[in-house]
Amino acid sequence: MAVHNINISEIKSNAEKLNAGDTVYLSGTVYTSRDAAHKRIFELLDRGEELPFELEGACIYFAGPTPTPEGMVIGSCGPTTSGRMDPYSPRLLDLGLAGMIGKGERNEAVCQALVRNGAVYFCAVGGAGAVCARSVVSCEEIAFKDLGCESVKRLEIKDFPVVVAIDSKGGNLFRK
Repeated sequence: MAVHNINISEIKSNAEKLNAGDTVYLSGTVYTSRDAAHKRIFELLDRGEELPFELEGACIYFAGPTPTPEGMVIGSCGPTTSGRMDPYSPRLLDLGLAGMIGKGERNEAVCQALVRNGAVYFCAVGGAGAVCARSVVSCEEIAFKDLGCESVKRLEIKDFPVVVAIDSKGGNLFRK
């Protein structure tokens, strides 16, 4: 198992050297999105409207950060169960999504879409939202404010610790 430091904008160009089980420290821009926001993103796609962020080369973090305490950049922001986004993920990957961060297994359609698109699924440590928050440098709500903690946020992260759970070649930590 290797250790990598990768800028999120370079996930696709580094995908071939990432293997299931590798530790990665991600830096750059990531977008939070959970069930409710995914549903709204699909409504926008279906109507041909502009999305709150460019999908090509992007990385989505399945998280709903808690309210930000005074003097902090963000509240707790641990990963949510990724399987709830499985109905949405293949289409987003086919539209250029480079990576996803969450926790737990993914269905076969998502696994195939990851391979088909040279993308990567990372897992963050569940139950460690305060630890994850330490890597967040800035947080800006960019869409669906009415969804509260499930609104889409643009996070700038530095050395955010994840594990490659499903690599771009089909390696799957959950099947080892």
